[in-house]
Amino acid sequence: MKGMKRQKVSVDRELCYGSAECVHRAPAVFEFVDGFGVVRPGHEQSGDAPEIREAAEKCPSQAISITDAADTADTASAPDRP
Repeated sequence: MKGMKRQKVSVDRELCYGSAECVHRAPAVFEFVDGFGVVRPGHEQSGDAPEIREAAEKCPSQAISITDAADTADTASAPDRP
């Protein structure tokens, strides 16, 4: 999809204190693991969904980040060096 940027969603475990707001607002994308909200595997590129934006805005610990996927694509796809 040229012209459309994918948004990456992540949860900072250092900031998260386990309110579970994200899980209540977007259970398809977030889950509760070991007392913390985490992004479900395979949903890291879901940051452009309205419920994800709402979860980020309402997170009391401000632990949810939404960034352009292109910002991390270069390092994520770089080949391993010997």
